[in-house]
Amino acid sequence: MTIKKDRVVSFHYTLTLDSGEIADTSDGREPLRFLVGSGQIIPGLENEMLGMSRGDSKVVTVQPEDAYGFKDQELIQTVDRTYIPDSINLVVGEQLEGQSEDGHRVRGQIASVDDQSVKIDFNHPLAGEVLTFDVKILNVRDASAEELDHGHAH
Repeated sequence: MTIKKDRVVSFHYTLTLDSGEIADTSDGREPLRFLVGSGQIIPGLENEMLGMSRGDSKVVTVQPEDAYGFKDQELIQTVDRTYIPDSINLVVGEQLEGQSEDGHRVRGQIASVDDQSVKIDFNHPLAGEVLTFDVKILNVRDASAEELDHGHAH
């Protein structure tokens, strides 16, 4: 059975950045499972997996525009330090969670800290990166009616 829309795919992967750094892997964990066509994985990876079958392996390189996009400079913001509770340890490179003005939960990476302000990057951590996935397809099956209704694999 080949990978196409409305099928559930289980696969193992290793994600490597251009620098050679392994950014993520399913090695030692449960495989990733997704419903094709539901937007659960980045489009560049999903498109490259179409037509593959159980047991197939492939190395896929995904450009930023087909992954998490390019860094948006407007999503790098400087926040007055008084808005951040003293109990939060501010370390460059660490994630910081907060709430937007309209009440939505937001997460950003601390880019810099000084006595007056904190610069926070709200871009996805992999924005602007070229991503290389080494994938191995473990299973492909038709999605159930319930999975199609819910828009994700069960």
